[in-house]
Amino acid sequence: MDKHTLRRQVQAQKKQLTKEQITACSLELTQQVLALPEYKAAKSIYSYLPYNQEIDTYPLLRQAQKDGKRVAVPKVLEQGVMAFLWLDDLTATLPGYYTIPEPVADGPEADDDRALMILPGLAFDRSGARCGYGGGFYDRYLESHPHHFKVALAYEFQLFDHLDTDAHDIPVDCVLWTPVP
Repeated sequence: MDKHTLRRQVQAQKKQLTKEQITACSLELTQQVLALPEYKAAKSIYSYLPYNQEIDTYPLLRQAQKDGKRVAVPKVLEQGVMAFLWLDDLTATLPGYYTIPEPVADGPEADDDRALMILPGLAFDRSGARCGYGGGFYDRYLESHPHHFKVALAYEFQLFDHLDTDAHDIPVDCVLWTPVP
């Protein structure tokens, strides 16, 4: 299946999710992340902020802060470059690029090249291949920041046996998923 068709199919399934289903899946996946040895060893977490029925990362980010970890989230800066910025106050965000939540501030830029990274995406396969939304922001970021342990959070319907990828697509190290109740 080509990426355009795949994206359309998964987006249609996500739109059918209820708020209760998203919350239940998000809490389950938060527990899975918290159990990872890479989470326990991390000093900081780089994560997306949820948008369009994505797994809600706020419970994870709040717990990370309680656990003494720093949190950074992406912001699209000038020239369409995505950077991760430290976000100590999780409420200090506004709709940004494509109305995706971003930090209000333009800095400071996060500087932990070994942070655990939580990535968004529309589809994943069991070997870590990832189909994003098509902008290439994470692939470009990861090309110049290759040392992050990369985790994808997914609903079961986002997990496929195999995805065709392009040469520039950077896989994740771990895909955590949960069935939708």
